[in-house]
Amino acid sequence: MSPRSLPFTVRRDPVPWARQRPTWRDAHPSVVAQALKRAQARPTGNWYVVGASRDLRGDRPLARTVAGEDVVVWRGPDGRAVGGPGICPHLGAPLRDSPVHCGTLVCHWHGLALDGAPRAGWQPLPVHDDGVLVWVRLDAAGGEPPLEKPVVPRRPDPERSLTAVFTGTGRCEPQDVVANRLDPWHGAWYHPYAFVDLTVVDVPGAGGDGDDGDAVTVDVSFRLTGRLVVPVRAVFTAPGPRTVVMRITRGEGEGSVVETHATPLGEDERGTPRTVVVEAVLATSGRRGFAAARRAAPLLRPLMRATAGRLWRDDLAYAERRWELRSTGRFPG
Repeated sequence: MSPRSLPFTVRRDPVPWARQRPTWRDAHPSVVAQALKRAQARPTGNWYVVGASRDLRGDRPLARTVAGEDVVVWRGPDGRAVGGPGICPHLGAPLRDSPVHCGTLVCHWHGLALDGAPRAGWQPLPVHDDGVLVWVRLDAAGGEPPLEKPVVPRRPDPERSLTAVFTGTGRCEPQDVVANRLDPWHGAWYHPYAFVDLTVVDVPGAGGDGDDGDAVTVDVSFRLTGRLVVPVRAVFTAPGPRTVVMRITRGEGEGSVVETHATPLGEDERGTPRTVVVEAVLATSGRRGFAAARRAAPLLRPLMRATAGRLWRDDLAYAERRWELRSTGRFPG
């Protein structure tokens, strides 16, 4: 295999972290604020991401608190995703702890059996399984005109991709997570173990590679080792107030997508908002060896989740700090 056919390059003269070009002048607070404002104005149809489709197993439900409401989702008798309130209408049992038998959720307190249809005061909620993520529609929480289906970003075919979903929780609001993702300038400074040689080449209003004229385009190299890197071009868009999509448009993995969804959980006992980040990676490649990588997906998914987890350890600290400053009136933006 020739060096030119390899997906990575060797940085001959790597720039030390402290000597890289500062990005703080480019990452102007108003740029992020305006992009966030536009994202918040886009409709969601009251759909919220609950979790990964892969987590919908046959023996137990997928449970989540969404905007303060307990929700459970499971696969009904025909295999389709169904769901509704996570509190049993009989005496309030937490349905998240109840088992699923042959597509029926059976309350473990008194045996109320739910197959996804209305029963005994329990009313189902609209649920959508897009093959990667599971969504639930909460009209009271969303307060928007409802849509029949969620706005799912354009993706590579999941059947031809290597997919993994990471989930993490922070003390912040969804807008803080979205703002973090709309600030790519921090990448090489805040995550030097993962990114180097980062340059923002296009911002909203300047044309470029964006899908909707409201994108941030970045040239960046993913670090494999100290000098071994994978250079790509990535485009960030925010199709909704709780979603940011990163799409690789040039370089290795062209067509791959990372979707970051921020779902509000509600407030904790101290009144602090909590948000769950559900990030789906759909990796694709035209290389011959990619088929083998897909076959090794059960081994690779934990590694992909661990990589995302390391990044989100830092990025949730960023989001939490942003919320702390906003909530106390000290946010400089």
